[in-house]
Amino acid sequence: MSPWRRAKPSGRDDNVLVDYWYSHAVGHVVEALRVCAGYHAADASVRPSLVLNGASPVELASCVPFVERTYPVSYTSFGQPVGSPKAALRAIPRDWDYVLHHHAATDEYHARFPGIRRYYDASRRHFRARVARGTAGQPPPPYARHQRLRLELPTAERERARHALGGRASIAVMPAGSGARYLYPSSTSWNLVLDALEASLAGVVFTFVGRVRAEGGRTASGIARDELDGLLAMRAAAVDAFDRPILEQLAAVEASSLFVSPHTGFGFAATAVGTPWLTLSGGDWHEYFFNGVPFHSVVPMTSEYPVFAQGEAMPMLDADVDGEGPRARVMSSERFRRDLPEICEAAQALVAGRVSYEDALAAYFPRLLDAYGGDRSRIATFEDVHLDHL
Repeated sequence: MSPWRRAKPSGRDDNVLVDYWYSHAVGHVVEALRVCAGYHAADASVRPSLVLNGASPVELASCVPFVERTYPVSYTSFGQPVGSPKAALRAIPRDWDYVLHHHAATDEYHARFPGIRRYYDASRRHFRARVARGTAGQPPPPYARHQRLRLELPTAERERARHALGGRASIAVMPAGSGARYLYPSSTSWNLVLDALEASLAGVVFTFVGRVRAEGGRTASGIARDELDGLLAMRAAAVDAFDRPILEQLAAVEASSLFVSPHTGFGFAATAVGTPWLTLSGGDWHEYFFNGVPFHSVVPMTSEYPVFAQGEAMPMLDADVDGEGPRARVMSSERFRRDLPEICEAAQALVAGRVSYEDALAAYFPRLLDAYGGDRSRIATFEDVHLDHL
């Protein structure tokens, strides 16, 4: 037996390593933390340690007390490799009872990305498992699915968010995810939606969150500062939380009654601070991460074009009727005019607490199935939540 294959010393709580090195986007960090929650829920003595892409917002892990330690990896190349993953892994202990890799380590789809292949080739050589090596989110060790993740934000950030609102009711808004601008609602469409929400929720103010500056390799919102300033100028009262540290932005979301956005991984984090998510759905991916918090996805009901492209080319309008240039058809101003009643009704119900989590799931999946023309094979969700509803 190799010298390192010794019994785990009594009292250690770092016997599980979740190697969730993947894309640096916010949503994937939240997924990683949910995986850690699954192992901790199944055995409270397990306090997983976590490996993440070093360009991701690793500070989110500091808000989860049962994560023992987080190891950011300075090798960050998802596509073409830049640097050495072997060298980047040297600072992380090698020996663990359980080593649990992201499913991308063995998934055929991800094998086409050289950066991923190089990382997991190095990772499998670097980490040594005393008991078992496996896939994150699956046993062994015991794993409890469908846990609710809660991020415990720092007190200072929470107090700052409450002070900024001054007792006013807030809706947090993220105008765009990290994709190209044409994949998200135009300024005209946003003003249409926000005007309607102001009219249906008296006294509400909007808190705008996101990132214009892509500093440190982190993702930025697909919207320019001047366009954001235009949206802010149209509101009598608004809070500009753009480009603030992510924990401060999440505190602003936590202090809000609702989070409104197109599909974005930041929405995963919004539910992890307990804020209901109203999604202007459509684009590359459907909503697939659910966290025990009420939500509503406004899924366009049309057979004229695909609502979700899943990495394929999006059906486009060369020029939207609002005069703001090309736009994905699913994000056209006509679509938002048509969906305004549903948007407002869903916002009112979520803010008033009239939607339970289970009711939200039960309402969502039949609509999602319709959007895929009845093709169940197109639907995938985190921890296969959809299988209980279709």
